[in-house]
Amino acid sequence: MTPSAHPPPPAYEWRLPPGFPVPRVPADNPMTPAKVELGRRLFYDRVLSGNGTYACSSCHRQELAFTDGRARAVGSTGEPHPRGALSLANVAYGATLTWADPRLARLEDQARVPMFNEHPVELGLSGREDELLRRLRADEDYPGMFTVAFPEDPDPVSLENLTRAIASFERTLISGDSPYDRLLYRDEAGALSESAKRGMRLFFSERLNCSRCHGGFTLSGPVAFEGARPIAPTFHNTGLYNLGGDGSYPADNPGLFGITGLAEDMGRFRAPTLRNVELTAPYMHDGSMRTLAEVIEHYARGGRVVADGPLAGDGRDSPRKSELIRGFDLDERGKADLVEFLKSLTDRSFVGDPRFGDPRFAAPHSAAPRSGGARLTAPRPAGPHPARP
Repeated sequence: MTPSAHPPPPAYEWRLPPGFPVPRVPADNPMTPAKVELGRRLFYDRVLSGNGTYACSSCHRQELAFTDGRARAVGSTGEPHPRGALSLANVAYGATLTWADPRLARLEDQARVPMFNEHPVELGLSGREDELLRRLRADEDYPGMFTVAFPEDPDPVSLENLTRAIASFERTLISGDSPYDRLLYRDEAGALSESAKRGMRLFFSERLNCSRCHGGFTLSGPVAFEGARPIAPTFHNTGLYNLGGDGSYPADNPGLFGITGLAEDMGRFRAPTLRNVELTAPYMHDGSMRTLAEVIEHYARGGRVVADGPLAGDGRDSPRKSELIRGFDLDERGKADLVEFLKSLTDRSFVGDPRFGDPRFAAPHSAAPRSGGARLTAPRPAGPHPARP
């Protein structure tokens, strides 16, 4: 049978939580079950590192909401990364995909960064592209899986198809079955404790303004999805550093400034999702905060003070700090309530879903949606969630 004679692959059927729109998918990489399964296998395979010791999953562990628990990621050669590994939960909706690079807006493109980056080395595949393809072609399963996933391609085992498959798997990593979701979309009044409900009201209040940066159904910055108008990514300086009193950040982590060279972009980073934030410590782009309570203290103060050492400075006085970071007064009960609300964003079914786990150990996934999921219906509006009393 010639490549053109292959029947079209079956379409992928989204199983979305209530309130979630269909993710935007590039026209040149439509979703199919075969691509998703191939991408899942590749995501967990150490063959994707130069020395055979690391996989994508080494820095994105399912039980930690696809982060790694480190302050800063460490690559396959032991070289530290300047920033922490972002959660992949709901990455399909990201208007941008890294801490501070607005140019990376496609998962297919982003997948190449850890594979081929040299400063720092992550998966360590730069200059070893042909070797990687030889490994894949020599594998017992991969040639057939690539052929099924890309039936129109006469030479399907390619770097382009590899990144397409990984991106397809990553788009399925949708998290929307937390206690917060059960309250919001299923009217389960008992899903949140009274403390968490008080914390939710604080989170969405004008006084704290948390949802200005962590809004919408992903509780993050701007999102992209099917039918949505394009929204430019946003980045914020939260007053984490104020080196020299002029708003400077450490040289290895200048934020958006590292891309644009513009002074006003110093220390500006994207707002990551708060979904599953209980599981993704330590916090901030460089893991400089260990607990949620510490993060709340930082925002309540309106900037962090580093008392001494090479990073000394008071972020509250930074001339580069976002106008949204203005501080607030909150008593101990209020702070505890806010922490309880943030914990209500933990989706235990997501971090335990066998569809997203290592295929060597997880049982084959069922066709049934997980708890709280639904076949696609008209979603609720995807703007910021209102705070319910």
